Amino acid sequence: MTHSTLPGESHRVLLTATVQSHIVQFHRPLARLLHDQGYEVHVAARNNLGEKNGLTLDFADRIFDLPFCRSPWGRENLAAYRALCRIIEEGQYAVIHCNTPVAGILTRMAARKARRAGTRVIYTAHGFYFYRGGPRRDWMLYYPLEKYFANHRTDLLLTINREDYDLARTRFSCPVGRIHGVGVSADRYHPVSLTEKESLRSTLSLPTGQDARVILCTGELRPNKNQAMLLRAMPRVLTTCPNCLLILAGNGPEEASLKALSHDLGLDGHVLFLGYSTRLQDYQQASDLAVSCSIREGLGLNLIEAMLTGHPVVATGNRGHRELIRDGENGFLVPLGDEAALADRILEVLSDPSLANRMGQQGLAMGQAYTDKAVYRELEAFYFEPEKGGQV
Repeated sequence: MTHSTLPGESHRVLLTATVQSHIVQFHRPLARLLHDQGYEVHVAARNNLGEKNGLTLDFADRIFDLPFCRSPWGRENLAAYRALCRIIEEGQYAVIHCNTPVAGILTRMAARKARRAGTRVIYTAHGFYFYRGGPRRDWMLYYPLEKYFANHRTDLLLTINREDYDLARTRFSCPVGRIHGVGVSADRYHPVSLTEKESLRSTLSLPTGQDARVILCTGELRPNKNQAMLLRAMPRVLTTCPNCLLILAGNGPEEASLKALSHDLGLDGHVLFLGYSTRLQDYQQASDLAVSCSIREGLGLNLIEAMLTGHPVVATGNRGHRELIRDGENGFLVPLGDEAALADRILEVLSDPSLANRMGQQGLAMGQAYTDKAVYRELEAFYFEPEKGGQV
């Protein structure tokens, strides 16, 4: 066991987020690091795992189910805040590491006394709601809040893309670092042979054969993920590539409207609404291409998963996608809302195996910086070797 350099005598760390699925999906490398260093890992977040088709929070030593609401105006947040104050007072944590905008602000409010007593408060921004070219209302609402809490209630602000890092470093006064996302398991996401891909497709009841093509789009079915843009591009794709299946993996409030749109566009039989799946690596390995049409993205976990599987990616040109995609090298970037350009780029990749293979290999090489092992090492520097300054 490595000697800890965290402050104080406590050997407990509290991770907070609005929902528990966030902790499960994004903080496994951090939990493993803390356990390796001999720390207990406690989690405080709303239990939404029943919506996630078997997802389990299996690495926390203690779990607090708090009624956080995504909306900053939700009345439930007051009860969550009060409960969090009690948890922090009783927990005597060495570090409180908060995530997501609402839980991040409420946690830093609740941690005020603990921080004065020596608890270290870390906030990971998984993509600021304000960004270059973003809506003015988000700058007016979220920017002043984030600036205040960064300057007065945060010991370390971690960012996951260059644009957020540069903004925070120049506009906020707290220490700011950058890590390469949350860490994707290279054991789960890795290339497979054509024979293995065909076998997976057969097992998953996906199209098989030389002319079959599979597109994977992963993400919650919410307006920001903008799956409607991809659906509207599909008729153009199908005119050239009729044996093509689009898989939409995820659940959310837009499911009914997206299904209705798919039907109205005549896409029955060409779109699979998978729902939330804990076997995404199988569908990723069985696909040919990953697509994301998000309006706003901090980084794009789904694209990293595709890159580590050796697949090209096509995505809208937002800040998180620009971080991952070198246009024309490991994939293509298209303007938000340009469905014709999206369809054309998808067809360009699907119709040229040599191009797809070349882009996939580039992405695989670039993706190594975003693996769970790489992020583990970055977090280790920020937590236990602060004199090195971490990854910038």
